[in-house]
Amino acid sequence: MAQNRHQALGLSDDTVLEMYETMLLARKLDERMWLLNRAGKIPFVISCQGQEAAQVGAAFALDRTKDYVLPYYRDVGVVLTFGMTPRELMLAAFAKAEDPNSGGRQMPGHFGKKKNRIVTGSSPVTTQVPHAVGFALAAKMEKKDFVAFVTFGEGSSNQGDFHEGANFAGVHKLPVIFMCENNKYAISVPISKQLACEKVSDRAIGYGMPGYTVDGTDPLEVYRVVKEAADRARRGEGPTLIEAVTYRLTSHSSDDDHRVYRTEEELAEARAKDPIVSFANYLKETGVLTDEREKEIQERVMKEVNEATDYAEKAPYAEPEHALRYVYAEE
Repeated sequence: MAQNRHQALGLSDDTVLEMYETMLLARKLDERMWLLNRAGKIPFVISCQGQEAAQVGAAFALDRTKDYVLPYYRDVGVVLTFGMTPRELMLAAFAKAEDPNSGGRQMPGHFGKKKNRIVTGSSPVTTQVPHAVGFALAAKMEKKDFVAFVTFGEGSSNQGDFHEGANFAGVHKLPVIFMCENNKYAISVPISKQLACEKVSDRAIGYGMPGYTVDGTDPLEVYRVVKEAADRARRGEGPTLIEAVTYRLTSHSSDDDHRVYRTEEELAEARAKDPIVSFANYLKETGVLTDEREKEIQERVMKEVNEATDYAEKAPYAEPEHALRYVYAEE
């Protein structure tokens, strides 16, 4: 039997099975959205495929009763962990009136659900970073016990918002975790044309905070480093920069064709390291996941995906006269 890494981290068998199921649910929802897009039923998909381990591993390391998450547009695994439902994600994909993110006013990937402390993002990339720092500043000023957790791609780590947010957080020792999901491409621009340094985490020293690069295809490794960062933040020791190295298994979005800038060999190599397959293999090697339980999980996940799809497809669109609601003040 393989070494039991999750128990060494204080994670029960039930918890790692929940992590696996959340990763699988994120993947199956994403795959369904691509089919719906290609069938002309939903307008846009921006994928989490290949990044589920980083997202779920990190989110499980946070306190879902008090911490705030400021996700970027791929973070289906984060928002599912923090309580967003498959139905709600599908309502957003179909742009229906019941969409809790924006009432059908935003593209998919603009996650927001106040009661779950999921803070909505904006279309310009990286704007969520200074917002997260603002939440962390509020925590420090009001002496409240919560951590702000923000994610972004490696392309976003080159934006001014990242620099300003990280610099301010470092100076004021704020309880914020910056996690870069480095999937190697800023749309079509490879990382070799984005960074002069070897790693995104190399930048941490300039902001006076620790920086770590971890295997983003391993949810347990991401859990470990995010948990350590959260503990540091709660002790008043300031921010942490984490780089989770992943790979985007799809095109940038449903409007992109990655065959223009990636080879089939490169993609095949990445698919061989699919985090969902490798985590399932680990759980089987440790005796946590049996074939019977795997079948149960897969059936439950597909039932959720099917029910979410059916509900969202039949749900009503917003009334045309409500177009300005939540945008301008109403008398």
